Parts: sequence; structure tokens; C-alpha cells
Amino acid sequence: MKLHRTLVTCLATTLSAAALAGCGGSDDGDSSGSGPVDLSYWAWAPGMEAVVDLWNEANPEIQVTVREQAAGDDLVTRTITAAQAGEAPDLVQAEYQAIPTLVSNDVLADISGELGDEVAEAFAPGVWQQVTLGGEAVYAVPQDSGPMMFYYRQDLFEEFGLEVPTTWDEFADTARALREADPNRYLTTFSANDAGLFAGLAQEAGAQWWTTEGDTWRVAIDDEATRRVADFWGGLVAEDVISNEPMYTPAWNQALNDGSQIAWVSAVWAPGTLTTAAPDTEGLWAMAPLPQWNAGDNATGSWGGSTTAVTNDSEHRAAAVEFATWLNTDPEALAALVTEGGVYPAATAAQTGDALAEPPAYFANQPDFYALAAEIATGTAPAAWGPNVNVAYATFNDAFGQAAESRGDFAAALTTMQQATVEDMESHGFQVAR
Repeated sequence: MKLHRTLVTCLATTLSAAALAGCGGSDDGDSSGSGPVDLSYWAWAPGMEAVVDLWNEANPEIQVTVREQAAGDDLVTRTITAAQAGEAPDLVQAEYQAIPTLVSNDVLADISGELGDEVAEAFAPGVWQQVTLGGEAVYAVPQDSGPMMFYYRQDLFEEFGLEVPTTWDEFADTARALREADPNRYLTTFSANDAGLFAGLAQEAGAQWWTTEGDTWRVAIDDEATRRVADFWGGLVAEDVISNEPMYTPAWNQALNDGSQIAWVSAVWAPGTLTTAAPDTEGLWAMAPLPQWNAGDNATGSWGGSTTAVTNDSEHRAAAVEFATWLNTDPEALAALVTEGGVYPAATAAQTGDALAEPPAYFANQPDFYALAAEIATGTAPAAWGPNVNVAYATFNDAFGQAAESRGDFAAALTTMQQATVEDMESHGFQVAR
């Protein structure tokens, strides 16, 4: 679904760093009257009601009601529409890449004044950076994260004498070695039906797709780092040493299940997908850090994850911030998010907590799964999102989808993605550096 992105008067011509910090509602605190404060929370994470029940039981003066919503663009669109009518919820679960879009539509409140300094310290810098805009403005508290890593069939790597790649050069050599040993197998695939994967790979390489300089946006989707990633994967596809089968299809599921694809570059949530896609291979996979561009580095990108944001329509901002902070930093709340919702918490302390002491059932053969995931997450690279991520992602799906299917020019697809994103921003009144 395309987002409805009508800009409010305050942001009619530009969304600059200063504007991001300066626009928003005038309520700087909590306008609660007599009786308990009632907060509404739109979220999609499973089990959220059970987590919120813990809060409600311990905080009779601030009661939170969860209203389950669809995720992704649907929730963004519905939240913007509600805000235009002055009826947005007090809190909303927002994906990291959706925050600039919601801010540009004057939906989210800058909560930096209500947050304690210690809150930022609970998260890896690369994660916290994704909830800040315009310098000091903070628009959400991180909830879960999706550090990327490398998954591989341990048994088949041993069968074919393959080493787990620690660099992308080694990754390419491994893909070639497998094809030579067995032409019926691929190491992995390049898929263009989920742009989040490519965005995360670009982040690991150092890409910053959207940045601001004063009143001007700079779009660098075709920067050197991203071109390096596009050329690397495009070369492997053209060489036919990795597949070009889109993810999540029946054919892709079968390839994972029967071993004709023996690895997957994914994120910490991959065990859930593999459980469904490749049920016959449970206990045969292992997880390792993402290959690095420079040997010895510890960098990874993000694929997925969400936050808890407070809207400008909330009449109880301080109370809403108090709840959002508890939800995403309190040990009891974080443990409940893991057990009830199956999320991988963004708070670093919870990534090695008791709730994650055992590996996912699918990876019972790797007891240190979450300990390794926590180590990988410390190297999460910062991501820079803009107000029209949906346009960039949709263009990626089309342009890279065609390039992958034809084993064609990934560089041209990247140029198309850059141009479409800039033109869309300019058509909506954003000032973009050329």
C-alpha cells in the first residue's frame, strides 16, 4: 500500500533537522486530571496484552489499553489518517524506517525532554541512532531489533569441506566451490522481494541513505558503500554461483528444505522462518556472524525491528513516556516481551538475560545462539532513514527484481532507485541536494 504522505503546514516545503526538532504539539507534559490516566496503544507484536497486564497491575494510576493492528505500511497509513483527524492513539508501535514518515506528518512527539539520560545507554548506539532525528530530538524508544547474521547447513558444509566465510571475498569463493562440487546446489540466493535485506547489507558496508544538512536532505542510496554491495551481489548472480529465486516462495522453501540452498543471510528472527520453510532440517543449521568487508571487523546491519513512539495527540505525554520506557527497559517487561511475543529485545542487557538463556528450539544444537547474537548486535551499524522509505523500497522491488531475474545490471537498478526516491521527495516539497 502506498503511504498517504500529505505534509502538515509546519512542514509544507522542507523537513529539515531544525523542523524535525521544532514541529509538534504544544503539550510538553502530562495533562492528566483526576482519576487514573488511560492510554491507548496501537501495536501488532503478539502477546502484547499479556505484557501490558503486568504494567496495569502494578500501576493503577496509569492504565494502558492495547489495540491490535496490522503491521507495516497499513499501520503507518492508519496512524497518519487518525492524526489528521486529531484521533491518534497515545502510543504506537512503529518500525524504525517509518519514524521519519510519521514525523514528517507531525504524528510523533519529540520525547527527549521526558526521557532520562540513562535510557539511551540501554541500547547499542546504532540502534538508538535510529530513533533520533534533527540532532537532539528523540521520537521513540527502541523495542526490538534485527541484527543480521549468517545461517548455514552445518552438515552440508562439512560434507563438501566448506569453511564458514568470515569475509565477503570468502563468501564468494565458498559459493563458487559449492557450485563446482555440486551443480545442483547453491550457497544462497539474491532476493528482491524484501528491500530490508539489501538495506541491512548496505548499512553493514557503511551506507547512509538519507541525511540532512540544514534545510536540505541528501539522498545517497547510490553511494560508494551501496554500489559495492550491489556490484558484489550482481556479480555473483550474473556468474550463476548464487540463485536468483525470490524468498518466501514455495520454490525457495523447498530449496531450503531439500538442501539445494544451503545458507541464508538473514537476521536474528530467522529461526521462526526456517521452522516453517524447512521443517525437515531442524537441528542441522548453525548461525555465525555476517561476513565482513574487512577481515577482523565486527559490523552488521539491521533487518527489521520496531519502537514504541508517543504521538502528538496524546494528552498524557509524560505518562506515555513512562510506560514506553518501562516496556523496553524494565527486566520483567523485557522478559515478558521475549516469552509472550517472541521478540529479540533492543535493550542490550536483555539480550543475554534469562529469557534468552536457551536457544530457539530449531537451533537446539547451538546452545550459544543468543550469546553469539548479542555479541553480533554490538556491532550494529547506524541506519539513516528518510520520509519516503516506502518509495525507495517499492522501486527496489521492481528494479532489482528485474535485474535479478535477468541476471542483469544491478548498478542500473541502483541508479533507478536513487532517482525515483529523489524525484518523489522533490514532488512533495522536500529540498534535496543534487
